[in-house]
Amino acid sequence: MLNHALHLIAITQLRYPNTEGRIFYERKLEEGKSKKEAIRSLKRRLSDVVYRHLQADRQPG
Repeated sequence: MLNHALHLIAITQLRYPNTEGRIFYERKLEEGKSKKEAIRSLKRRLSDVVYRHLQADRQPG
């Protein structure tokens, strides 16, 4: 379920030029990654962002 949500976020970012996700994806393609590998890298980056937000929300404050 989380993988599906990350996939939707990634694909949505790819639809629009000049989003951080699109820029990241294009950079990965320039590095020689395939389209699938570039999307996988973007999803991994998005999961890191989600994890950091979850950790921040967990901190007492």
